[in-house]
Amino acid sequence: MRKVNLAAPLLIMAAIMIVLPVIMAAETQAGQASGQAALFKVPFEFRAAGKKIPAGEYWFGFNQAGKLILRQTATGKELELQVLEKLTPPEQPAAEPRLVFDEVGDFAPSYTEYFTVYVLSEIWLSGQDGFLIHVTKSQHKEKTVNGTAAK
Repeated sequence: MRKVNLAAPLLIMAAIMIVLPVIMAAETQAGQASGQAALFKVPFEFRAAGKKIPAGEYWFGFNQAGKLILRQTATGKELELQVLEKLTPPEQPAAEPRLVFDEVGDFAPSYTEYFTVYVLSEIWLSGQDGFLIHVTKSQHKEKTVNGTAAK
């Protein structure tokens, strides 16, 4: 009687069963995310992901990997944004996309002048769920910039 080695086919089946759901989940996430994008004209310098960003026109949306990004339309430079939490919209969400900035004061670099610094804290795309990307713990005001849905 001939002995049949079933180890190799079983390993292949196990690999397929592990990898296939991961690929399908990633494609679903990227597919859901790809429909959400917006353009914004931000009239002031701001901070996002620890970087200073100049005033200008920006595209916010998701890349192929499903990561939230900011893209400067003039240069094409992209910055990946870390999502801290997905935010549930209010009962009557705004129809247009919007960015929420925390308006905070800063005495640096001169320590004699007070500067207003805008830190990007929330992104809301097309009245859907929002994305929290920064939390300011100190007292601050909020400033909102409305955008248009990107096609």
